[in-house]
Amino acid sequence: MTKIICRSEDGRVEDMEVSDAVFDRSYNEAVVHQLITSYLSNARSVTRAQKGRSEVVGSSRKLWRQKGTGRARVGAASNPLWKGGGRIFPNKPTENYHKKINRKMYRVGISIIFSQLLRNNRLIVIDNLQLETEKTKRFVEKLRKFNLENAVIITNEIDKNLYLASRNVPDIKVIELNSINPASLLSYDNVVVTREVINKIESVLQ
Repeated sequence: MTKIICRSEDGRVEDMEVSDAVFDRSYNEAVVHQLITSYLSNARSVTRAQKGRSEVVGSSRKLWRQKGTGRARVGAASNPLWKGGGRIFPNKPTENYHKKINRKMYRVGISIIFSQLLRNNRLIVIDNLQLETEKTKRFVEKLRKFNLENAVIITNEIDKNLYLASRNVPDIKVIELNSINPASLLSYDNVVVTREVINKIESVLQ
């Protein structure tokens, strides 16, 4: 079993035992890379559209005769080599950037990321993150008690107070447990989870 330090707001420290299968996996760069690329690719919004040679506006007349002018032969002005011509391989909204990744491999990849975060002292476990008010000032005070900067905070559920208090704090992102993704875990200096979330992560990824 792997030990994780759980911190409370009043400064108390407690050891937690967690599964080695989730928090002590050896680093595998190939798996993490595939996880990140598939997530970013699947998140693409395919809205870009370009015109091909048959779609640009203009005459299809041959600009000059084939031979005898001393210039290179040319067809219509929609030639992709000309300014204003169509694209050779135009981007279309129908393009499919989806990259499938197996569920088992996804769980292994997330476990590898959590293990590496723990080894690099970037995974911080706190007792809870309950707010009695929606004031941002109170939320910032809690962050200072835990010395948290540039962090993604993972909670079991984002209540109204936490949402309102955290939305204007720079370099801090609060997400729910079911919104965990590899990009968020690796985009911040620290990953903060509550005790309840750690137990649920362990049960899901084992």
